[in-house]
Amino acid sequence: MSIHPQIIEKEGKKEFVVLPYDEFLQIQDALDDLEDIRILREERTSSASDVTKSLDAVLAEIND
Repeated sequence: MSIHPQIIEKEGKKEFVVLPYDEFLQIQDALDDLEDIRILREERTSSASDVTKSLDAVLAEIND
């Protein structure tokens, strides 16, 4: 992804960044994806010791 920021200065210091809207949306999507990955990794770590069942076992319980 390449971005084309426009820097706006205030009193000689960089104050604001303006991006084309499409680039903003790409960055927002990438950040959303990173947040999803963080949540998945956190859940995987916290549920590592959980007891699991095979699909066949679950289906057997449902059909009983």
